[in-house]
Amino acid sequence: MKPITAHILVAIALLLQPLQLHAEDVVVTAVGDIMLAGRWTPLLRQNGYGHSFNGVRNVLAASDINLANLESPIAVGGDEYLEKKFRFRAEPQVAPALKAAGFNLVTLANNHSMDFGGEALAETLQHLRSASIDWIGAGKNLSEARKMALYSIKGKKIAFLGYSLTQPIEFFAGPDRPGTAPGYEKLVTADIAAARRQADYVIVSFHWGKEANSTVQAYQLAAAHKAIDAGADVIIGHHPHILQGIERYGRGIIFYSLGNFAFASKSRTADVSAMVRLRLNSDRREAEILPLDVLHRRVGFQPQLLTGARGAAVIKTLSDLSVPLSTKIQSKEGRYTIPF
Repeated sequence: MKPITAHILVAIALLLQPLQLHAEDVVVTAVGDIMLAGRWTPLLRQNGYGHSFNGVRNVLAASDINLANLESPIAVGGDEYLEKKFRFRAEPQVAPALKAAGFNLVTLANNHSMDFGGEALAETLQHLRSASIDWIGAGKNLSEARKMALYSIKGKKIAFLGYSLTQPIEFFAGPDRPGTAPGYEKLVTADIAAARRQADYVIVSFHWGKEANSTVQAYQLAAAHKAIDAGADVIIGHHPHILQGIERYGRGIIFYSLGNFAFASKSRTADVSAMVRLRLNSDRREAEILPLDVLHRRVGFQPQLLTGARGAAVIKTLSDLSVPLSTKIQSKEGRYTIPF
């Protein structure tokens, strides 16, 4: 047998290169609630809105897509909805700060996007568009609110959808009314099935649950399971402002609540939270959990990664919350992961 020449080796390497690229991980990082408005606006403005993300920029920079729940409109106009206790409206400078931090996608399907009505929502979309940030979960009508964000990355297509299951229902979009995408089963399963036909992975965001309550509600379980059954791979939840458990279900994984991320509140209840880094490729699917300190008296409004004993304590909390959901977090050399 003749020895393989250098030319043949080069040719083989070139032929294999597309396969190697195809097998690369698509990395998606998801976080909980971002709300940089309200009574602390003067302090946030003084520090600069980008200050809130300085503790996690390296993590965000290592991802292909970074997803957050934007828990306020970004606007100067609009009519305030006075029939709810808390109303927020962030300054336009928040949008470029989000982009500079690494966020390229936000969900607007929550109970604050319409705090200042359809006019402020339209302005929010304009600010996001100007900052080159995509969005899901809201729009000028129901059809637009239900639209997916679809990305093609490293040979794979990833679809994102966002829904709200929180009041007031007046914030839900209608055929000719701006608002958020309601998480009604018929709409959600139809949208997921349509996304599944176009994408290799489908990631769905839900705003749901009880605030400051770590117990997963029965309707959350039902909605999440229906979404996975319809073809979703990952469910990302928020609204309780604190952590809730994680569940492996079918061929997917459900994070019922990631808690607060960058949130202008001095709450002592919402003290820790988590980021989720998803690694997706044809050979494996893994979720890595990154614990965060978000307690204002320790970190201000700037989430900080936790390692060592403090990080392990957050994971212990999450693990305990996940026991009723029959899901175990793996720990190895300071990394906390769940294959799914």
